[in-house]
Amino acid sequence: MAKNLLIVESPAKAKTIEGYLGKDFTVKSSYGHIRDLVKSEDAIDINKNFEQKYEVPADKKQVVSELKKLAKEAEMVWLASDEDREGEAISWHLFDTLGLKDATTKRIVFHEITKGAIEKAIQNPRKIDYNLVYAQQARRVLDRLVGFELSPVLWKKVKPSLSAGRVQSVAVRLIVDREREINKFSSEAAFRIVAIFGKGKEAFKAELSERFSKQEDAEKFLTDCIAANFAIKSLETRPTKRSPAAPFTTSTLQQEASRKLGYSVSRTMQLAQKLYEYGKITYMRTDSVNLSDTALEASRKQIISAYGDKYHQVRKYKTKSAGAQEAHEAIRPTFFENHTTDGDASERRLYELIWKRAIASQMSEAQFEKTTAKIDISTRSEDLIANGEVMKFDGFLKVYLESKDEDEETELSEDGDNAMLPPLAQGQVLTLRDMTATERFSRPAARYTEASLVKKLEELGIGRPSTYAPTISTVQNRGYVVKEDREGKVRAYRTLVLQNGAITKETKTENTGAEKSKLFPTDIGAVVNDFLVQHFKGIVDYHFTAKVEKQFDEIAQGLTEWTDMIRSFYTPFHVEVESTKETAERATGERDLGIDPVSGKAVSVRIGRYGPFVQLGESESKEEGGNTVKPAYASLRAGQMIETITLEEAMNLFRLPKKVGFYEEKDMTVAIGKFGPYIRHNSAFYSLPKELDPHDVTETQAIEIIEAKRKRDAERLIKVFEEDPDVKILNGRWGPYIEFGKLNLKIPKDKDPNTLTFEDCKALAEIAEKEPKKPGRFGAKKAAPAKVAPAKKKPAAKKAAKKK
Repeated sequence: MAKNLLIVESPAKAKTIEGYLGKDFTVKSSYGHIRDLVKSEDAIDINKNFEQKYEVPADKKQVVSELKKLAKEAEMVWLASDEDREGEAISWHLFDTLGLKDATTKRIVFHEITKGAIEKAIQNPRKIDYNLVYAQQARRVLDRLVGFELSPVLWKKVKPSLSAGRVQSVAVRLIVDREREINKFSSEAAFRIVAIFGKGKEAFKAELSERFSKQEDAEKFLTDCIAANFAIKSLETRPTKRSPAAPFTTSTLQQEASRKLGYSVSRTMQLAQKLYEYGKITYMRTDSVNLSDTALEASRKQIISAYGDKYHQVRKYKTKSAGAQEAHEAIRPTFFENHTTDGDASERRLYELIWKRAIASQMSEAQFEKTTAKIDISTRSEDLIANGEVMKFDGFLKVYLESKDEDEETELSEDGDNAMLPPLAQGQVLTLRDMTATERFSRPAARYTEASLVKKLEELGIGRPSTYAPTISTVQNRGYVVKEDREGKVRAYRTLVLQNGAITKETKTENTGAEKSKLFPTDIGAVVNDFLVQHFKGIVDYHFTAKVEKQFDEIAQGLTEWTDMIRSFYTPFHVEVESTKETAERATGERDLGIDPVSGKAVSVRIGRYGPFVQLGESESKEEGGNTVKPAYASLRAGQMIETITLEEAMNLFRLPKKVGFYEEKDMTVAIGKFGPYIRHNSAFYSLPKELDPHDVTETQAIEIIEAKRKRDAERLIKVFEEDPDVKILNGRWGPYIEFGKLNLKIPKDKDPNTLTFEDCKALAEIAEKEPKKPGRFGAKKAAPAKVAPAKKKPAAKKAAKKK
């Protein structure tokens, strides 16, 4: 047995580190946290200073048992979990659960997994930083208290099975508020004037700085320009510079990987975690933009070697975030000489992005010469403006240019605003090729992407590097927010073109409002948000939530006692919970849409037990002609929302299901289900194509859809059996397989699907039934006996060691 046991969180990290240490070290993984708060309501004892009960989940018992055995045999145990609060808490849980002793336990940290960093860490061990443990403990306790107390209120007052979280609720509020801002936005039109002067390669564009709100004003401008003379009024040439962006933090990496690579926030973090564990990059959860002296020197060598001295410029960036959690480095390659890495394409693309950003941050500014020309119009008082830009030195742009979010992008013309201008001189007379007045519309603020939401949370001081990805995943998993693409709407716009002394008018169309991978609130998300805003202002208040984050930072710095901080939050919060349970009305988001013009009945929309729906008629039954009349109900379609659905759209929902014809002596009925619109025929269901409106389906189209589906199914079918028609051999996405009742069975490689008998299929099904089921990742787990954690000052294990 090796003298030293070193424990890290992940197997990949353990494998990498094991390669750097000699035979005196055994490196093992704890596979993340080895224990957590018990699932029951008594996990936190409010009356005992927020004392916690922890348990070892069933899937971690074997890990704990093995680590205990190895720890007893080792002379020294090294706790090497990550260098942040979560990592510190993991080390403490290991210390306490494994029954370790201060004298034979050392804590080491490193921000990169390289031989030098590991050896340096071993030479500079420390003890567990309990201030960091308390900060993590405070966050965990606070979030559990909020979740456990708020969720039952939502079950009672909104809808069963709902849940709420502290940071997640703020994220949902941001998305709901943005959606409402967009819905209220009233677009204004104005005409943009663009002129083209010269011919061929000498042609260039100039634009009028003001816009005309009325078509007649734009037309008058063009008319005045028919007989006008155009000349260069003034020329201004000045040098400009552009500086590179700082190296990546967690937040900026998530944003840029989304913009440039199309990765979700969670995918970016999964890939970055792998790169870190393989020793390719520094620690990926950081607020810092700082680079170490070693990194500065390594990047200098690479830049000079690849591009020359003039491309290098030392830069030391300072972290702007006041709540930066730990003094990490920025995210950078561990070895700058590695311009790329092995691994799959996704890992490689992310690594190369990190490398380029880090290298570019230490490169020279890009230098430009910008020219602005003012063009006089003899018949008007306004000037046209032409801008040109010439790159004199590419500098960092040789490697990398940061992308922008949609709401940061300026409106660019088709030709671009900074094209090169031809040689021009003051007083030079210009020849107008054409002039166009195009109707353009103002746009509302852009909906959030995952990346721009992270940016907003960071700006508000809400959450920390370790919380962004799980926050965004949680609000989607809970059904409060959806990430999806949405088709735009066709919009008409007007153009006026002056050419050869004549003005032509034309109406064109464009697609507007198309969205890709944007975050939309769901109806239930909006209703829950409104309920929390009304009854729990603190939970969803941006400044209050940011203040809580600062208090966590103060705990981490040893400035605040964590139980005092929890108590100051919990006491008024608990009062709000009890009051809301008693006094708050049920929240449904109900909205009256008007009166059905045909029946004269009231139409309303609201959230129900199974989601949003439209109601036609009063809830209370009425007697009409001796008959009891009940209201009619219809579920909202995908993309429709309680807040924006119109009376006409609501009434359309009652047009379905409807019969569209008769085929093979059976009715064909169009309806909308959980997975979208479909045709029902002879107890079978046929999905409608996206481009076909279910209200407009004809009998001919319905028959075509049915026949097309049957043809696809026939091509998919390899074999059926007389013994049982429900047993089939089918062609699937990954090749032939057997459908046996509810089982999908693999066909052994040595078997020919065409020659399999019913008995062969039955035998394969019996084998599959006897095989033990693999436990699900989130399946029920039998907990180990509960263990009580300390609530105040040093945890129990620490105190015991001190007494000895």
